[in-house]
Amino acid sequence: MGRLFGTDGVRGIANKELDSELAFNLGRIGAYVLTEETHHKPRIAVGKDTRVSGDMLEAALIAGICSMGAEAVVLGVQPTPAVAYLTRHLGLDAGIVISASHNPFEYNGIKFFDNKGYKLSDELEDRIESLLASPHDKIANPVGAEIGKKVEIDNAVHGYIDFLKKTIDVNLRGMKIAVDCANGAAYIAAPSVLADLGAEIVVIHNKPDGKNINVDSGSTHPSRLQKLVVDTGAHVGLAFDGDADRLIAVDNKGRLVSGDHMLAIFAKHLKAKGKLSKDTIVGTVMSNMGLDIALKKEKCGLVKTAVGDRYVLEEMIKNGYNIGGEQSGHIIFLDHNTTGDGLLTALQLLAVVKESGKKLSDLASIMTELPQVLVNAKVKNENKNKYMEDREIAAMIANLEEKLDGCGRVLIRPSGTEPLVRVMLEGENETEIKEDASRLAKLIESKMS
Repeated sequence: MGRLFGTDGVRGIANKELDSELAFNLGRIGAYVLTEETHHKPRIAVGKDTRVSGDMLEAALIAGICSMGAEAVVLGVQPTPAVAYLTRHLGLDAGIVISASHNPFEYNGIKFFDNKGYKLSDELEDRIESLLASPHDKIANPVGAEIGKKVEIDNAVHGYIDFLKKTIDVNLRGMKIAVDCANGAAYIAAPSVLADLGAEIVVIHNKPDGKNINVDSGSTHPSRLQKLVVDTGAHVGLAFDGDADRLIAVDNKGRLVSGDHMLAIFAKHLKAKGKLSKDTIVGTVMSNMGLDIALKKEKCGLVKTAVGDRYVLEEMIKNGYNIGGEQSGHIIFLDHNTTGDGLLTALQLLAVVKESGKKLSDLASIMTELPQVLVNAKVKNENKNKYMEDREIAAMIANLEEKLDGCGRVLIRPSGTEPLVRVMLEGENETEIKEDASRLAKLIESKMS
């Protein structure tokens, strides 16, 4: 069996890979591990997105938490970053989110935060996994008055909304904003905070039924929002994913504004205000080369990590950077919150638009995105890390890098979970890099299968 925890908690098809028994045991063992050093009855936040399986998994998690004598603080439907914030704000010992983010509704996931609102370290996840695999009777069950209970906090989302409003110094009066809530966890918080700040809003995909989360909507399917922005004359469009930890924006012309574009906008704005730590942002190896070029013009640095917002966050904490993120719209403002936060990112972006007096299309022109092509090569799982051992493959990679000559790049990434080698080429001529990426992927398949 592979590792239970992935890069973003435990995920799988609800009631199949992720069933009530596993949720109960994750709640039980998670409560035990996360509160081993606690000298009081621990309190653990539980939030969820809008999936139909959320109620089932929430009930099982709460039972597991209470079986360890801990108190389950039930927050109801909440964006993932709201749970991270409320865990800190309410002085809780840990937080748990039930969500599978941008995945289809039949999937769900369970993700843990520590008492500071950070995702768990690999070491803590490994400890939970180790205890899950061992006989559970080694851990004593409390009885009588020591059994835990649940406490429901009504309208907990308003505490998060109040926090968000304090992160910007401007109101949004005079702005028309189109919002796509993906029928997910942002469906209350996003319209509420924008309206409270004075914006005129047009909202779509804000009627969750448990099964329509992320369906042809949100940050992974923004085409309807793009049309809505143009049709309504909105200044900005905002597309969230199912758990609202990421944002993809749409400019006033209906064009997508990616996480990379937003990072470039934020870097320039924060540097001008003297608020960009070390004049550097953190991205990943998948950050578009256009971001490198844009930041160089602004005399800003870019540090790249492995793909995954947890690695971005680790780098930020380790070296004292205050903003980082991914193309996908996971952006972390460490001065305000401890995880990717789509609503926080939206407000920061709207504040730049309002303060600058410029249209988002003009702000986004800071960066020209180079075409990127991604092709998967199917290989034997045991061979996916051996591609550079083959002289012909290594020679072709070297030739392509020479051909791109600083105006593009070749990035090869073995999949962490599948028997695939991902071939990514970036360059100025999209037709050429498509052909080159396909040729390289076919060569890798022929040699490594």
